[in-house]
Amino acid sequence: MPLLTVLIVPVGLLIFSVSSAPLVFLALLSAVAAKTGGASMVKGALRVTFWGALALAVTAGIGALFGTVV
Repeated sequence: MPLLTVLIVPVGLLIFSVSSAPLVFLALLSAVAAKTGGASMVKGALRVTFWGALALAVTAGIGALFGTVV
């Protein structure tokens, strides 16, 4: 989905869009998974999105720490 975002979004919004699109799609997919499993959609989506955002932030932090950009 981030690749599709790159093709659709204007260049000025690219950095924000590429970093936020995976979280949006992660929230949507986790809500569907929670509903399928009989759990609360909101709780499931928030839980998975929070940990996904944390993982993205840690990855970016480690990249910044070592001066590496991927």
